[in-house]
Amino acid sequence: MADRTPPLAVEELRSLVAAGEIDTVVLAFPDMQGRLQGKRFAAPFFLDEVLAHGTEGCNYLLAVDTEMNTVDGYAMSSWENGYGDFAMRPDPATLRRVPWNEATALVTADLAWADGSPVVAAPRQILRRQLERLAAHGLTAHVGTELEFIVFRDTYEQAWDSGYRDLTPANQYNIDYSVLGGGRVEPLLRRIRNEMAAAGLTVESAKGECNPGQHEIVFRYDEALVTCDQHAVYKTGAKEIAAQEGYALTFMAKYNEREGNSCHVHLSLADAATGRSVMAGEDEHGMSPVMRQFLAGQIAGLRDLSLLLAPNVNSYKRFQPGSFAPTAVAWGHDNRTCAFRVVGHGPSTRFENRVPGGDVNPYLAVAAMIAAGLHGIERGLELPPPCPGNAYAADLAHVPTTLREAAELWETSEIAKEAFGSEVVAHYRNMARVELAAFDAAVTDWELRRSFERH
Repeated sequence: MADRTPPLAVEELRSLVAAGEIDTVVLAFPDMQGRLQGKRFAAPFFLDEVLAHGTEGCNYLLAVDTEMNTVDGYAMSSWENGYGDFAMRPDPATLRRVPWNEATALVTADLAWADGSPVVAAPRQILRRQLERLAAHGLTAHVGTELEFIVFRDTYEQAWDSGYRDLTPANQYNIDYSVLGGGRVEPLLRRIRNEMAAAGLTVESAKGECNPGQHEIVFRYDEALVTCDQHAVYKTGAKEIAAQEGYALTFMAKYNEREGNSCHVHLSLADAATGRSVMAGEDEHGMSPVMRQFLAGQIAGLRDLSLLLAPNVNSYKRFQPGSFAPTAVAWGHDNRTCAFRVVGHGPSTRFENRVPGGDVNPYLAVAAMIAAGLHGIERGLELPPPCPGNAYAADLAHVPTTLREAAELWETSEIAKEAFGSEVVAHYRNMARVELAAFDAAVTDWELRRSFERH
């Protein structure tokens, strides 16, 4: 990765701490769900001790379910192994202020074992490994993520107490692109936009979406790892700001039977030496051979790697015909019915992966896309023809329809094993097993309504 100016330099932090403007530093890493986990430090202690030496965290943080329950099946962490520590090592390039928390800065950590070796199943390390593979081909990746969320005029505490039922959406009807509809919650959206900008993200736009209360804020693309770090900061910050304003918002993939929350991921490749895009070309589709092979890899690898793009039971509820979430493993020019949408021209040529939802872990999703693309490049795969019309109605391979199907494809995938290694494959297969076991044991509202009286 090229040298870049961090959002907040260490020397700037020292000055702010000395002046009393910063008194707290959060050190956090993304867990399997892409959530930030870590500790808050007194700022002087962080500068004197933690910045150089890091800190420790229990290794169960990469071996629990969404509700932080300890579960079995993980090689790295268990009762038998004593639930020891791993090291959390600050990455100074990620240091930033977080204006929504008073006098606070945040820095992202990489995880390592006591001997200094990386924790290979950590999401940030998984992405780093794929970026290293890409660099061996003389390439870098630029990524943009587009997250949708639904805003409710209820607090998180009220939502919890109501069982997340009968919540009041911030808008009562479809406000897709509506300036009036966005204006209804502009004080909240404006605060999120401005405070993310102050945290070092480059804001592009905000717009309403289809589901009542649904909105999207988009940030400028950047280097792949930088974008994923920013994505994690944004999700945490948006929830914290909403809570401070008396709202709740959710990024879950499918909150109700209407349109789900997507997270479209745009990716382009550049020459590592010159920084110039290598995607555009002279073929009939305006693509270079590298882009054709990289996109062919996406088609070949999508089903095998869907677990990293759609990691939860709820993720698969999005994939419905006519929902703007894809069902067909296909690509097309500016075609929103396909899993992969090719957009832009010249230096802006790129493709959009429309499979991930708002619940996606960005590090894992981008790692999966790079792994699939390298599979296409290294094997010289031929790109199939584009889908010119409605991919929902086409006779094409289907995006996995359940987490169980995706997990089985992942577990047996040679693409996954070659790209990520057996340790990572086993770790995330167990993540899916744990999620499925919890869901299979649950009694849902649907079952109660359908069966309580009539069965």
